[in-house]
Amino acid sequence: MAEKGNVFDAIVVGSGISGGYAAMELCKKGLKVLLVERGRHVEHIVDYKTALKSPWEMPHRGKPSTELLKDYPITARVYNKVNEYSADFFTKDRLHPYGEDKRFDWIRGYQLGGKSITWGRIALRMSDLDFEANAKEGIAIDWPIRYKEIAPWYDYVEKFVGISGNADKIPHLPDGIFQPPMPFSCVEKDFKSKIETENIHVIHARQAHLTAPTPEQLALGRGSCQYRNMCSRGCPYGAYFSSQSATIPVAKLTKNLSILTNCIVKEIVFDEKTQKASSISIIDSITKKEATYFSKVFFLNASTLGSTQILLNSKSQRFPNGMGNDSGVLGHYLMDHHFGAGATAEVEGFEDTIEYGRRPNAFYIPRYRNIGGEKRNYLRGFGYEGDSERSKPDLKDDFGADFKKKMTEFGPWKIELSAFAETLPYEDNKVYLSQDQKDEWGIPLLVMSAEYKENETKMRVDMKNDAAEMFEAAGYKNIKPYDEIRGFGRCIHEMGTARMGHSPKDSILNKNNQVWGVPNVFVTDGACMTSSSAVNPSLTYMALAARAADFAVNELKKQNI
Repeated sequence: MAEKGNVFDAIVVGSGISGGYAAMELCKKGLKVLLVERGRHVEHIVDYKTALKSPWEMPHRGKPSTELLKDYPITARVYNKVNEYSADFFTKDRLHPYGEDKRFDWIRGYQLGGKSITWGRIALRMSDLDFEANAKEGIAIDWPIRYKEIAPWYDYVEKFVGISGNADKIPHLPDGIFQPPMPFSCVEKDFKSKIETENIHVIHARQAHLTAPTPEQLALGRGSCQYRNMCSRGCPYGAYFSSQSATIPVAKLTKNLSILTNCIVKEIVFDEKTQKASSISIIDSITKKEATYFSKVFFLNASTLGSTQILLNSKSQRFPNGMGNDSGVLGHYLMDHHFGAGATAEVEGFEDTIEYGRRPNAFYIPRYRNIGGEKRNYLRGFGYEGDSERSKPDLKDDFGADFKKKMTEFGPWKIELSAFAETLPYEDNKVYLSQDQKDEWGIPLLVMSAEYKENETKMRVDMKNDAAEMFEAAGYKNIKPYDEIRGFGRCIHEMGTARMGHSPKDSILNKNNQVWGVPNVFVTDGACMTSSSAVNPSLTYMALAARAADFAVNELKKQNI
């Protein structure tokens, strides 16, 4: 029964990249919004405990201790950012188990702000090369939207977020609204001059770091990037975009936002009479007490797999197999980018130059395979994230004066290309609820069952060899190609499992991110993706969240939901 204090116009589940954005947009449009986060409260600046600490101020000089790693058996095996500086922003695997039919490295951040505190911040637009690919190739199902429908929302988001980058006029990687890019190093300029062709472009990384803050951004207390490259500790300057630095502050200024932390959403309750969602059932993660919160509209942004777990567990007479799951595809077509392939090399010359500061980004080579009529022995393609730096001296046998002297010296320049590649949507790459295992709050565990297949394996040959060939063409030395294939989850770009489509017969969401058959429930995180593209997805999540929030408010006004 609804009581005073637990009734809202909108409830947003999850406070990360997309959830923070959805909450802000709904608050700005006048709705009273409850933002629910299963993790702890994190206050901007105040709770970035290690952001300004030097190595000598840390018990283990920043390195992860054996005792610390016991809490992170999954995260530590794949992610070198789990250390004394950043561990607090990664979920302790030991306390939050899940099932693995096949290896899946689920990297999570259960706290207010979610993984917006630790994300890689690469912000790229998808294009019709991506939105049309499924239909043209007969893969899975067609996206229900095209680039022209989301382009204005990319514009809208980029103005607020702040993306450093350059307009490069590459049709399949649309330009956006950019602040000045962080400059190339001397080696990157050399590399670009030697290998760029009509098809291969070396461009500035497009990343959510402020380089020329707007008045709106300055008013929120955000400032320019300080070139510290300590981003995973939390940014006290607000230079990179996060829920803490941007969306939550704006939502708070409206006086329309309420926040619940340490609250796990068990299910969304479906009202058989109204044929709409009526409430969410939550469990306090500390006290284990249950409560119910009511709303007119619901946004699921609990992360791709978190949102899907909630939908799967939201069963009713109308939806016995999970909310919106008439098609039976809920949990299926899981995607994650595959990477860990590329090359490194040494660059002769430029000994009189070192890097300026520590950039949190470098350069990018957009996808160039299977474009313009070229056909490889695989579908889709990949891009490269690149970096260059002066190598550090080898100090293992030095001591005293020799050690001090070497500390002032640098080795040769090094350069790396690391590929990020599209994974096709396959029905049998899936997640599902365990029939017999539950977590400590009584919610069925999520079980992962996904693997890379033939198309991805064939693509990786080019991902490794092309990088080495580019370095060879540039005249670089000591070239070392690599291919370290890993399981799903490592890229932390989970997508799909509650995809958008044209019909409730083959999808969970319509073109407005609305759950089929439940018009007041929206999913605007990675779960909604119909294909993965080769570009980093977070900018698309935010654009879809802003677009869906606008649609939802208009539908509320029309009394359609």
